[in-house]
Amino acid sequence: MNKFQDVQQHLLQHRYHWLVTGAAGFIGSNLVEALLRLGQQVTGLDNFATGHRYNLDLVRDAVGAEAWSRFSFIEGDIRSEADCTTACGGVDFVLHQAALGSVSRSIDNPAMTNEVNVTGFLNMLVAARDAKVKRFVYAASSSTYGDHPDLPKIEERIGNPLSPYAVTKYVNELYANVFGRTYGMESIGLRYFNVFGPRQDPNGAYAAVIPQWVAALIRNDALRINGDGETSRDFCYIDNVVQANILSALSASEAANQVFNIAVGDQTTLNQLYETMRGLLRGQFPHLDAHQPQYVDFRRGDVRHSQADISKAGTLLGYQPTHRIGEGLQQAMAWYVQHLAPSESTNAQTNKQ
Repeated sequence: MNKFQDVQQHLLQHRYHWLVTGAAGFIGSNLVEALLRLGQQVTGLDNFATGHRYNLDLVRDAVGAEAWSRFSFIEGDIRSEADCTTACGGVDFVLHQAALGSVSRSIDNPAMTNEVNVTGFLNMLVAARDAKVKRFVYAASSSTYGDHPDLPKIEERIGNPLSPYAVTKYVNELYANVFGRTYGMESIGLRYFNVFGPRQDPNGAYAAVIPQWVAALIRNDALRINGDGETSRDFCYIDNVVQANILSALSASEAANQVFNIAVGDQTTLNQLYETMRGLLRGQFPHLDAHQPQYVDFRRGDVRHSQADISKAGTLLGYQPTHRIGEGLQQAMAWYVQHLAPSESTNAQTNKQ
C-alpha cells in the first residue's frame, strides 16, 4: 500500500472540515468530489468569475445525496476579507485554488491578475491564520521558473519571471514563507505543470490547450499551434493533482513551508500532443483524417520547454503520479467528447453505421 492509499484509508475513518477555494472551477470541483467520496465535510468558495455552477451540479450528481449533504457553498470573493474570514471558520485544511490563471490574460490585464492572485491570496492567508487551520495548501505554478534554462526544473532553482502571472505566483510563495516564519503557519505550495482533465473549460480566449484542441478537433474547426510546435510541456492529469493536494494537507511537518513540483516528469511537444489527440479521436470522427493544424506566432510570455523533477514531492509527500499524458488523455477523452460536443459525437456515430 502506497502513501496515498494510506491517507485515503485514514480519511475514510476520520472526518475533517476542508475549505476548497475556486470550488466551481476545474481543479477545485475535482477536489470537492474526491473529498466528498472520502467521507469528508467540505466548504466551497467561489465567485464564478471563471468557475461554473454546472461543475458543482456534476459533482452533486456524481457523489449522490448523502455525500452532497456534507458540502456547503459560499458564493464569495477572495478579494473580500469578510468572505475569506467566513469561509475559513471552523476549517481544518484549506486547499486554495482560486486565482486568475493564464499568462496571456495577465499580460492583457496585469492589475486584475495582481488584485486576485496577490491581494486575494494574502486575504486567504490572514483568514486561515486567524482561524488556526492545520495546513494551508495552495496552487503555485511552474511559471515561477521563468527564464531559468535547466531541465528538469528543480524547486530551488528559478529564473526571472516572464509574465505578470508568474510574478503573482512567485509572490504567493514569498508570502506563504513569511507567514510560516512570522506566525508559525504551516503551508505547502504545489507548482502545477499544465494540468488537464474533465471539467476543464474549452471556451474563451484563455482556455487551456487540451480542452480547446479537443473541441476544435471534434467540430473540425481551425486548430492553431503557437510557434513551430516543438515547444514542450509536462502535462499532468487531474488525478495526480488531487492526490498531491490531499497528501500535502496530511503530510508530516517536515514537508511544511516548502514548494513542490506536481507533474509526471515527462516532455511532450505541442506537435506530439496534437497527433496523440487526433489519433484518439479519428475512429469516432472520420473528418480528422484530413485535419491539419495551423501554425501561428509564438505567444508572448511563454517558456520554450518545461519538465519537472518530481523527486522532492515523492520523498516528502509520498507523491506517485498515476497517469502520464497518454493514460490521462485516454481517460479524459470520453468526458471531453460527451460534454464538449455531444451532438457531434452522436452524428459521427450515426455516420459510421
